[in-house]
Amino acid sequence: MRVAVVGHVEWVEFIGVQRLPRPGEVAHAHSSFERAAGGGGVVAAVLTDLGADVDFYCALGRDATGEAAAEELMQRGIHLHVAWADGPTRRAVTMLEDGGERTIVTIGKRLEPSADDRLGWSRVGETAGVYFTAGDVAALGLARSAPVLVASPRARGALAEAAKNGEPAVDALVFSEHDRDEREWATQFAACARVLVATDGAAGGRWWGAEEGSWTAQAPPGPVRDSYGCGDSFAAGVMFGLASGRSIGEAVEVGASCGARNLTRTGAP
Repeated sequence: MRVAVVGHVEWVEFIGVQRLPRPGEVAHAHSSFERAAGGGGVVAAVLTDLGADVDFYCALGRDATGEAAAEELMQRGIHLHVAWADGPTRRAVTMLEDGGERTIVTIGKRLEPSADDRLGWSRVGETAGVYFTAGDVAALGLARSAPVLVASPRARGALAEAAKNGEPAVDALVFSEHDRDEREWATQFAACARVLVATDGAAGGRWWGAEEGSWTAQAPPGPVRDSYGCGDSFAAGVMFGLASGRSIGEAVEVGASCGARNLTRTGAP
């Protein structure tokens, strides 16, 4: 199955710590590594792991970090369509606490693709589904040419413009109940979505709109390592399920499985 992701990439330095330092305290890391991640990067990687053929439309800075991110994503088998920008690639520092919690600090402006970028957008309409997390409203319109379109409320600029039309722009808007920003944005853009899907951590989650229901979280298939990318992994599973022709109830179960598996990995999927 061929799918697409329209979104952003962050070059992330992961730092393993026993716990977060208190104000003024010096903490010592027990591990560290770097990886291409971010909302779009994580979803593209998870979809590839699920066996999909993935076209990833993104923007990267013309710097060593951007080059490294592109190389790593392509090595994973992702078909990359990059809008190269003059500004720096966005970075992030993520502290991974023993026990699974993660704390993220982003550095720099989020780069996102535009419909004006010459990225071979015609391929989007030939896919079974698209996940959208960053891009302009015209790019969102191009993504809508696919049979299934799932989005994150972090694509707030495009969704705000789409909301002015008063018609659902996406089939499912996936967000975290625990993330204040995502929850507030999802409320603002509720009219843009046929179905809203809210995750609630270990409690599972629910969906409502054209249909209503809930699901129970799945147990991780191994020791919990960290929660970075769990929400994005869940969203990837939902999009994969819907693009495969499954119902929303079946699709969230695919998402729950992806999220549970993510907990057993260190850093981005």
